[in-house]
Amino acid sequence: MKYFSTRGGKDLLSFEEAVLAGLASDGGLYIPESIPSLPSDWQEAWKEYSFVDLSCAVLRLYISPNEISNEDLRTLVEKSYSTFRHPAITPLHKLDDKRFTLELFHGPTFAFKDVALQFLGNLFEFFLLRRNAQKKEGEPQEKLTIVGATSGDTGSAAIYGVRNKANISVFILHPKGRVSPIQEAQMTTVTDPNVHNVAVQGTFDDCQDIVKALFGDAEMNAKYKLGAVNSINWARILAQTVYYFHAYFNARKQLPADAELQFVVPTGNFGDILAGYYAKKMGLPMGKLAVATNANDILARFWRTGKYEKVDSAAASAPGEADPTLGSSDGKQATAAGGVKETLSPAMDILVSSNFERLLWYLAREGAEGKTEEEKRANASATLAHWMSLVKTDGRVEVPVAALELARKDFVAERISDEQTLDTIKKHFLSEKSYTADPHTAVGLAAAALIAPQNPPNTTQIILSTAHPAKFSEAVSRALKEYFEFDFERDVLPEEFRGLLDKPRNVIDVPKADVELVKDVIKKYA
Repeated sequence: MKYFSTRGGKDLLSFEEAVLAGLASDGGLYIPESIPSLPSDWQEAWKEYSFVDLSCAVLRLYISPNEISNEDLRTLVEKSYSTFRHPAITPLHKLDDKRFTLELFHGPTFAFKDVALQFLGNLFEFFLLRRNAQKKEGEPQEKLTIVGATSGDTGSAAIYGVRNKANISVFILHPKGRVSPIQEAQMTTVTDPNVHNVAVQGTFDDCQDIVKALFGDAEMNAKYKLGAVNSINWARILAQTVYYFHAYFNARKQLPADAELQFVVPTGNFGDILAGYYAKKMGLPMGKLAVATNANDILARFWRTGKYEKVDSAAASAPGEADPTLGSSDGKQATAAGGVKETLSPAMDILVSSNFERLLWYLAREGAEGKTEEEKRANASATLAHWMSLVKTDGRVEVPVAALELARKDFVAERISDEQTLDTIKKHFLSEKSYTADPHTAVGLAAAALIAPQNPPNTTQIILSTAHPAKFSEAVSRALKEYFEFDFERDVLPEEFRGLLDKPRNVIDVPKADVELVKDVIKKYA
């Protein structure tokens, strides 16, 4: 299996090259040259597989044995998931006869991103050790400078994935004051010498733009060997496809044979749900994937209008009609139309969803002309590059009707307000099987409730639960403060978080969103 850039489509890279590069030099994202089909006997052969077994089986479809042997792949997978607290790694929790949550927060940082980043960190180390073992005596060792942006969970998961690994430095940019206190503490209290937290005065999108600019700087890349941990890195998406298969088999054991599954995914950067799209295209049976967004609803608006735009043109033309429930987490008025709104689900407070580019490429590919696959791929990449240039210059692009209809065959989307988020947390806490949801999971639960009436009656929904509720104490406590039977420290807070906010911090402040200032930090500390 080879990989190419969504914006180029010409140069084919190995899995190792695509993982170490992260972002293509033309600004595109790497995708596989084809989506493999599942083995003909997969349903029978894989049905009793553990999470580790499934990981090896799914990853093998995308990684040649010539690059990573079966033995090495299994060692990497076992090492990656040995850090998880639950034996099932990503267990299903049954809410009722029609709904499960897929709990993805049992890794070391209590967030779904551990599933991919524990694996990615071990991949980085594996590739570097192998390359350096081939060096002649006296040759300089290969090193990697990992640069990432986080809206909350990616940062700590990336740091825990690569902390104290040889020949790797990591720089994580986060928007100062725009991540939860626990998320910030998880990142900044790690004192390993190869870990550098960078607090940028700005938004997550500012941080993400800086990271993309760094990868586009040929001189920086050549000197510091930049590596990506954000979900622009293909290995992140690939690792996340596994838990869709794991959930499928676990749900099938508890449901009637004719039940149809629908995955509902709270998402900001479109990586988590894109993994589900790949699983579906490989042949995993499921209904339409459900996109759940908060007030930062560029994705929900796309499925409604076909416009991928930073500014909600409808809202901008009628400012008096803004949704009054979409306030920020501290009760202040949300940012004006076109800016990132602060919400109770901050990991989804993203203006532009980087991974959406990968889906757009597949939409462009369906309408691409050409006699050969290479010609169609090149034409799709040219169309995609044009679309993304419009997003950069005009802040928007409207895809053809045929592309939108194609997207609607595989996805539905809903937008959830902060008020709906709080109500959902309350509702599930007070339900017969009391369940405490973090605000991102609550966005998924609320969207699932809105989408359910549109589904066939035999549909069971699996809502991806992306973070432990303790990571978002403000939202959970705000939702449940009137209930005397709720005690946050007793009922929610895990032992690992106790005293975390009081530990010494390791953080570098950058006073404005300026790529040159971040370059200076990397040059000083890498």
